[in-house]
Amino acid sequence: MKRSVKTWVVTLTSDSSAAAAMPPLLLRSPLSLLLLRRSRTPPPLLLRTSLPPPLVLPGQRRHSAASAQLADPLVAPGVDEAVAGFVTGKRKATEVAHAVWRSIVRKGDVVVDATCGNGNDTFALLKMVADETGRGCVYGMDIQDTAIDSTSSFLKMAVDSQQMELVKLFPICHSRMEEIVPKDSPVRLVAFNLGYLPGGDKTIVTVPKTTELALQAASRIVSSGGLISVLVYIGHLGGRDELAIVESFASSLPVDTWVSCKFEMINRPVAPVLVLLHKK
Repeated sequence: MKRSVKTWVVTLTSDSSAAAAMPPLLLRSPLSLLLLRRSRTPPPLLLRTSLPPPLVLPGQRRHSAASAQLADPLVAPGVDEAVAGFVTGKRKATEVAHAVWRSIVRKGDVVVDATCGNGNDTFALLKMVADETGRGCVYGMDIQDTAIDSTSSFLKMAVDSQQMELVKLFPICHSRMEEIVPKDSPVRLVAFNLGYLPGGDKTIVTVPKTTELALQAASRIVSSGGLISVLVYIGHLGGRDELAIVESFASSLPVDTWVSCKFEMINRPVAPVLVLLHKK
């Protein structure tokens, strides 16, 4: 008696061709045919398709391209890559700073953003310290209410509510950071961005007097193995004077307990200068 063998045909709706047939079942082994006839179920057909990009619904959180780069360790450069990129003009001083931060800051650490601005550094620091235990904390401050509001709005869009609880924002001068950071909380990093608020009033700038006081406070609260990071923008009036204060402070630190270094583009007179102070 002859036995009929069924062949399964799948219609493709995502291609211009009308149909595609599976290989004839007669090409399969007798055992395979027996199992297929008993189950009466066609073998799964694996189709390679090009998936559309994910749909972002209204009200759904979206990260900016810059934020995604800060959050993704596979995209963000390491210290060696960032420094080499800076030397060749392919990386910015901010990227060098963030790379150094990532090499020092650990999950659960306490860090300080002494100049919140629009929240980019606050966001970067939060991603470095946040973990499931809730031990990490970012203390952020800025003398301008608009900067605090901008940082808060940005973070609410960029992170979830659990991570948002790890951020403490204060509208005060950075020279008063010791008033808000608990004395029993060892600080791993204090970060400064000196200059004016991007997109804000350029007449409102950080000034040498309070910056010096803030650096002194930072040196007292940062723990052994920690870092003070100072990015000085010098293109505005008074920027060079503030850089001189930062350099003077860095030079005064005792060599047995501190390491001070500077990243500067010599032939780009208005490029920001990065000063890093590591506490042994």
